Formats: sequence, structure tokens, C-alpha cells
Amino acid sequence: MQFRRQNKEQDGVNLTPLIDVVFLLLIFFMVSTTFTKESHLKLNLPEAAGPKAENPPASIEVLINADGSYAVDGRALINKKLNTLKSALSEVSSEEYNRPLIITADATAEHQAVVRAMDAAGQLGFVNLSITTRQPDEQ
Repeated sequence: MQFRRQNKEQDGVNLTPLIDVVFLLLIFFMVSTTFTKESHLKLNLPEAAGPKAENPPASIEVLINADGSYAVDGRALINKKLNTLKSALSEVSSEEYNRPLIITADATAEHQAVVRAMDAAGQLGFVNLSITTRQPDEQ
């Protein structure tokens, strides 16, 4: 009979060889890597050229106040409806929808008022649209 204890192998992964391999790779990359300092990168940037417009079209400005009321080119509208805004934009633009349209909203104005102005511009076919904001205390 054998009464000696037998050695049991431990379950698990021995990480010692893995640590040695990672250390050797780290040393290899540190020794073989070279760093160079570039003063600048040479980029070929695109250039645009074309005829300049003699008289660029005048822009149309839509102001949206804090209460959501509209003013088109300084003229206040009687209500906040989409059709009123569309007719005012059509009248001011003389149906030239390639003119720049600038929508300037008060910072405290409702988002729906801005969306309504963008919707009116889109339905009329304006292609040059800019949206800006202003502080509530500005006049």
C-alpha cells in the first residue's frame, strides 16, 4: 500500500511565461523604434476660383422675437401662422428664391417658431439659408 501523498497539479494558468514574453516584446519595440521630428506637413489645399458677382443679391432677414412673433425685413407680421410667413417671404423676395435668407431668432424664442420659419423657407424653395441667434437683451 502506498500511503504517500501524490502531487496534485494546480488548476489555472501560469502567467509567468506570458509576462516574460510581453516584457521581451516591450524591450524589442523600445530598442527598434525611432522617432523623428517633422517641422511641418506639406499639404496641397484645394483652391476655388471663379467669376465674382458684380451685384450679389440682397439678403432677406426674418427676425423671431422672444414671444415667437415674426418680422420680415423689419416689417412685423400680424400673426404667427405659416401661411402669413410664406406670403410675406414671397412678397419680399419677389419670387427670387436664390436670394440669401437669414433667420435670426431671439435666444429665448420657442424652437417651434424657428422650425416654422425653416418650413416656410423650404416650402418656397429658398436654397441659401442661414440661422443665427441673438441675446435676449439685444434690440
